[in-house]
Amino acid sequence: MLVSQILKQKPQGVITAAPTISVAELAALLAERKIGAVVLSSNGETVQGIVSERDVVRVLGQKGAVSLAQPVSSIMTTKVITCAPEDSADGVLQLMTDGRFRHLPVIVGGRLVGFISIGDVVKARLSELAMEKDALEGMIKGF
Repeated sequence: MLVSQILKQKPQGVITAAPTISVAELAALLAERKIGAVVLSSNGETVQGIVSERDVVRVLGQKGAVSLAQPVSSIMTTKVITCAPEDSADGVLQLMTDGRFRHLPVIVGGRLVGFISIGDVVKARLSELAMEKDALEGMIKGF
């Protein structure tokens, strides 16, 4: 299965935020949208960074409530690992596991076209395995 196939199963569009919003505003966005990470982009197309709920918890644990007022750019990851629509789900899953992160922007020609989570990849892989199981059972039973 390819990343492009996973993206087809998701709603269109990517939720982004400006790097200038506060950590509190980002936390509110994550909670409101029920998501675990946001791509930071001034124009909605170029990835400047990424911030996850883990980053928010980490800064709160280190600096306390005062960190909620600082710009999210101060806690964002700037060396963002990305993938492409033609990448395999297995390769992306391995990349996420090795890097110990759960979200990947999908990029084409330097432009943000999608965003996948480890949950998206696992769900797609489980669906693929279920179809393979059904096909094998059908062959065994002679259907």
